[in-house]
Amino acid sequence: MQNFELYNPVNYVFGKGQIEKLKNLVPENTKILIAYGGGSIFKNGVYDQVKTALSKQFEADQIVEFGGIEPNPRYETLMKAVTVIREEKIGFILAVGGGSVIDGVKFISAAVHYEGDAADILRKRILFKDVSQVIPFGTVLTLPATGSEMNSGAVVTIEASQEKLTLGGSALFPVFSIVDPTVITSLPKRQLQNGVVDAFTHVMEQYLTYPHDAMLQDRIAEGILQTLIEIGPDVVENPSDYKLASNFVWSATMALNGLIQKGVPSDWATHMIGHELTALYEIDHARTLAIIGPNLYRVMFDTKKDKLAQYGKRVWNLTGNSTEAIAEEAIEKTIAFFHTMGMKTKISENTDNYENTADFIVNRFEERGWKAMGEKQNITPEKVREIVEMSY
Repeated sequence: MQNFELYNPVNYVFGKGQIEKLKNLVPENTKILIAYGGGSIFKNGVYDQVKTALSKQFEADQIVEFGGIEPNPRYETLMKAVTVIREEKIGFILAVGGGSVIDGVKFISAAVHYEGDAADILRKRILFKDVSQVIPFGTVLTLPATGSEMNSGAVVTIEASQEKLTLGGSALFPVFSIVDPTVITSLPKRQLQNGVVDAFTHVMEQYLTYPHDAMLQDRIAEGILQTLIEIGPDVVENPSDYKLASNFVWSATMALNGLIQKGVPSDWATHMIGHELTALYEIDHARTLAIIGPNLYRVMFDTKKDKLAQYGKRVWNLTGNSTEAIAEEAIEKTIAFFHTMGMKTKISENTDNYENTADFIVNRFEERGWKAMGEKQNITPEKVREIVEMSY
């Protein structure tokens, strides 16, 4: 097992009716910015719950709102919120939404005190480790998928240059996150499908590498995968079933709160390639992962086949005469699961005019100096091209 440090300071508040605890979780004697997305929180009652809870502790003039944070949050929009915080002297941010809103708030938190061009936070992958550098924030989760409610990473799109880039650092953990599984009841089927596949692929990025001796991490990862396979199709059809909803939400958090990544190798090339598909074509993030993931496993089969076979045996209960046969069937099982979850697993099924996609992505990676990715640093630009072209 590799050496590791595990740090996660998030106060994770889970269950029905927990939003009312906001009045005790948000720090007193400060001005608050409530940040949200396109307005779904007004339809599902979450906005009213948040305002009611805060009204017990704060006066109306202590609360400022900022709406309109997009799916795949835009740098340009987030900088408007940065201006509001500076002008209003905001001391705490409350992100009310899914991963995009929470990711956006992480960037806002980091950008407020940043001196210089805030786009450099993304382009130079600056890590924020000192809490005095950022504005503290909490979250009320409304869409499980990314695990952003319990980690310190984020992804933001610079619209002007069609770049989808990351940021993070130990100072960007939420102070608290309220997670009420009942809020998923009103979510569209497509968003629920995306959430399941996003969480599933998060686990695969940290698990599907090569055999190692971190036995517990593997078993936890396999348990999350098995849970998502078992409940995924049903939670999409029955989101009001609390057993399904609660296990889905907790699986999505556990998929990317840092625990299963400790002491093990990880990949993340599927995400890096998938981000470019979203930036180029506005394909939903989870759907880019369903497109790229299986083809990455195929192209990198020689170095991943042993772990693919373990995954096939333990998660899908496959048997066969050879490692290669089980590994190949495991890829097919994964694709079939993605199809069950409503994913279209080819680029051509999701957008037109895709013929130059591989050229664009490879050129962009080379410009950034991304010439070696994956757990073995063996996913070269040539391999990226092969993966993308196989995804057509």
